[in-house]
Amino acid sequence: MLGGAWLAIGVAMASGQPRVPQGTKEFMREKLEHAQKILEGIAMEDYDLIIAKSKKLTAMSQAASWQVFENPDYVQQSANFRRNVEALRKAAKEKNLDGVTLAYFRVTMSCVDCHQVVRGKKIAQLNWAYGAGFQMSSR
Repeated sequence: MLGGAWLAIGVAMASGQPRVPQGTKEFMREKLEHAQKILEGIAMEDYDLIIAKSKKLTAMSQAASWQVFENPDYVQQSANFRRNVEALRKAAKEKNLDGVTLAYFRVTMSCVDCHQVVRGKKIAQLNWAYGAGFQMSSR
């Protein structure tokens, strides 16, 4: 049994991708679906859809499932995400398509930035926890 756990950890480390609990994957999938609906709202100039989905993203970012790490980098990334989503909602309320589009880009970039931070920290934690020493991935 213990050998199987070590094998799974080794595979995850060798692939360069940390294993993510299924609940986290589902949560992130839901976040992605809301973001895709916001893009649809931008394309269709459906400001009500943009506002509704941005509210969902804000609520998700305050849920316990969002709190993957308790460290300053992750807290800052979450704050950036919420600030960008709020700018998106504000621009949608003003029916400012250029503002919405720019804010959507910033929301997307905050997701990418956060995922890079999280992946780097997860890889570093796995390496440290399983005797490989502290090595940060350069990806």
